[in-house]
Amino acid sequence: MIQPLNITVMLGGPSAEREVSLRTGAAVAKALRSLGHAVHELDPQQPGWILPTKTDAVFLALHGTYGEDGTVQTELDKLGVPYTGCSAEASRIAFDKVLTKQSCIEAGVPTAKFTTVTSKETPLPKNLLLPLVAKPSRQGSSVGLQFIDRAEQWPDSIAEALKFDSEVLVEEKIVGRETTVGILDGHVLPVVEVRPKSGSYDYQTKYTAGATDYFCPADFDAATTQRIQAAALGAFKAIGGRDYSRVDVMVRPDGSPVVLEVNTLPGMTETSLLPKAAAVAGMNFAQLCQRMVELALLRK
Repeated sequence: MIQPLNITVMLGGPSAEREVSLRTGAAVAKALRSLGHAVHELDPQQPGWILPTKTDAVFLALHGTYGEDGTVQTELDKLGVPYTGCSAEASRIAFDKVLTKQSCIEAGVPTAKFTTVTSKETPLPKNLLLPLVAKPSRQGSSVGLQFIDRAEQWPDSIAEALKFDSEVLVEEKIVGRETTVGILDGHVLPVVEVRPKSGSYDYQTKYTAGATDYFCPADFDAATTQRIQAAALGAFKAIGGRDYSRVDVMVRPDGSPVVLEVNTLPGMTETSLLPKAAAVAGMNFAQLCQRMVELALLRK
């Protein structure tokens, strides 16, 4: 028997990923109401928002800046209200792709060779081999992502990525299969393989219905699956994660995993990747949302 709670779902917010966050929040609110909880939806698009007085827990359905970078977590810590997902500090590290890379390297988690760029005048780095990937250090959901296959693409790609942040992470492009691994309460979920029908897995293919095929559990042998999951869990621990996250991992043709990034507040619609993996592990969407709330309440 589930004890009914007063849950505030924070959704929307001020980031570039507002639309996706509204979808996540609506799906989560619907699922929690189906379990008998009293759910209030709060959109912190402007500063000065106020939590309903009897909130037992906050479900964070925010994506991007403010929601995923530790800002809202810091504010909720001051209010003393339990919230779903990672701590403010872990969120801050995971949202910064450069800090995530440094944490992974220190922990011995495999990640691609990289450098950082803060000016569009910076020349093509000599220590990295083409093709390269450039992405704003502090943006989510493939916002500002650039692929650089030829040297002459470098100046325009860097200028474009710098529109979204003052620092750009440039890393060697890993050629291989693209996967993502959900982590829930310290346990790895089945691996999801992501296969865009054309081009690369960017913002367009991610959020266009039917543009990408997903396979879960991914078709790897047991040893490779274990390596992928171990790398994902290693990255999650390296950033100081708790409760849940989703870790994106490339897999080279020889089966070796390379961690791309950690998503501390991954998409949570019925078709999102973490719920897909949880469903294969035997947990439906409403049960997953309930578990996330329970993990938050353990800190009360």
